[in-house]
Amino acid sequence: MAPKYDGLSHCKLALVFAVLMDLLGVISLLLGVFAPLEIKGQDFGDLLVYSGALLVLFSLAGWVMWYSGNIEGLTSKIELGGVVGGAVDRLARNLSRRIRLPRTQSSPS
Repeated sequence: MAPKYDGLSHCKLALVFAVLMDLLGVISLLLGVFAPLEIKGQDFGDLLVYSGALLVLFSLAGWVMWYSGNIEGLTSKIELGGVVGGAVDRLARNLSRRIRLPRTQSSPS
């Protein structure tokens, strides 16, 4: 039986983020290049060009997250044995607990 392909079902938030950043970036770039944006003698076109380029660069992170979340056929943790993954999971869990738990202030007696 062939596996069912779900299309864009994985990582929808990353896809929306990437597309939104691309749209905002391209609009900002085009406005910065073609629109006369002069307010009180100062030109703001360069600001829009640079911010548009930065938005397009941020969208690259969204595309990478979306693409890597849609990779099919990776071996599961159980198939790999889970020894190294278990150690990394424990380390990440311990570190996040230390960051999350509030530290109690001890009052001097």
